[in-house]
Amino acid sequence: MKETRICFVGESHINGTGDAECLGWAGRICQNAFSKGFEITYYNLGVRRETSSELRKRWLQEVSYRLPKKYDGRVVFSFGANDTTIENGKTRIYLQDSVTNLRDILSIAKDLYPVLVVSPPPIDDEKQNQRISDLSKGFANVCHELNVPYLDIIPELLKSNIWMDEVKKYDGAHPRAAGYEKFAQIVQNWEGWLNWFK
Repeated sequence: MKETRICFVGESHINGTGDAECLGWAGRICQNAFSKGFEITYYNLGVRRETSSELRKRWLQEVSYRLPKKYDGRVVFSFGANDTTIENGKTRIYLQDSVTNLRDILSIAKDLYPVLVVSPPPIDDEKQNQRISDLSKGFANVCHELNVPYLDIIPELLKSNIWMDEVKKYDGAHPRAAGYEKFAQIVQNWEGWLNWFK
């Protein structure tokens, strides 16, 4: 079977911060696909505290280095929670700037690789979760315009006692292994991901 290389680009939730097993959700969905016979090389390009503006500047160089044209290269983006954090009385990145950053990234990425986008997850802060949800709606619109599959994971994780309890008990933003396992279950059963492995 042809080797598939997948870059996961984002921040601490891509990185799997808080997971003692060091897999996060991205590692788990690749582990699951590998167990079904798919030959995957997995690159985790998550950077803690990174905003979409910082990610926009680095993603192409990092991804293109890992995905030479001779391989079946693919990219999953998931970011945005850090953009919505309040610092010095305002969000780190204005919502419209976050949406523009995603549009700029995807306008290039979708012509180079198969691409998926997963929304940022909720945390233990109702006001910030509303900002994350608003951001997700903007991201969904961009993905619809550009014909890029988009998964809004927020509603499912808000209903998940596992995710929300672990986030609350750990650091208010990240879960432990069981929370990432829940995240992974949602993604690996999503049509966008499943279509990559038919």
